[in-house]
Amino acid sequence: MGTTGAAMLLIRPLLKANDNRKHKVHVVVFFIFLVANIGGGLTPLGDPPLFLGFLKGVDFMWTVIHMLPPVLISVVILLTVFYFLDRHLYLKDDEIVPHDPSPDSKLQIFGKVNFILLLGVVGAVLMSGIWKPDHPGFEIFGSHYLLPNLVRDLILLSLAVISLLITPKQVRSGNEFNWEPIAEVGKLFAGIFITIAPVLAILKASENGALRGVVSMVHNAAGEPLNTMYFWMTGLLSAFLDNAPTYLVFFNMAGGDAQSLMTGPLFHTLLAISMGSVFMGALTYIGNAPNFMVKAIAEQRGVKMPSFFGYMLWSFGILSPLFILHTLIFFVYEIF
Repeated sequence: MGTTGAAMLLIRPLLKANDNRKHKVHVVVFFIFLVANIGGGLTPLGDPPLFLGFLKGVDFMWTVIHMLPPVLISVVILLTVFYFLDRHLYLKDDEIVPHDPSPDSKLQIFGKVNFILLLGVVGAVLMSGIWKPDHPGFEIFGSHYLLPNLVRDLILLSLAVISLLITPKQVRSGNEFNWEPIAEVGKLFAGIFITIAPVLAILKASENGALRGVVSMVHNAAGEPLNTMYFWMTGLLSAFLDNAPTYLVFFNMAGGDAQSLMTGPLFHTLLAISMGSVFMGALTYIGNAPNFMVKAIAEQRGVKMPSFFGYMLWSFGILSPLFILHTLIFFVYEIF
């Protein structure tokens, strides 16, 4: 479903399940870590950066096989930390509020017909990466659209309209769905994508650009990739520039040839770029689109979420040790 789909499906039920508790911020923060970011690292369908790699020729199963260990390590560690933190808070005397705003009831799923439409979404996305027609594509408002991408987007829009028409209104009203978080994130990321364009252009200029010092950090004097630096530079820039275009910049910086990156000596470079872009998108609210959407929905439900820098205290404090561990596990051969 992707990080955005999973986050939007699950955040409201999760908030409702915990609305009788005093401390809820940690639940939302770990939800952002695990569902809105790290959970999407297993397949190209899970997160935009990996999907871009898939479109560039990275094999679907390469991602599944080689991203499984870091995703599994991350999930186990973060769930363990969450368990002990949540248990500590749950045992406080004043943790449970006297009146439950939404008393427990039988778990039910409504609007199940949308699962069929969801299969259509998955199929359309896979089609756009597998179908390679000879058609040169189209120019639309100054942007070049390949035929598979255009067909995919038309299918996705059609499925969205069908879902709106066939799903009973009371299903969405019962889930308290509204368009405000999506509109808020749309405005934010429109601004981000406009302002990061020159930054990405400078990065693409490589050694000839103003950020040549940053570029030079990911290669040694012989021009060989430093995978530890690829991991951290891709990750840190993903946290502030959005992870999908950052992945593409470093993918091209590493040569841009999927076959050599998957099978040759650059294997760990592709792994570093994949891990950095997916995992470190969780470091800020703007690292990945669902982060900010989850924040907006939680605040609508009365959860006093941390500020931009307050969230970074959480994310850097919890995730930095995890990323250091990943460095030691997957790129230790470079360090020693």
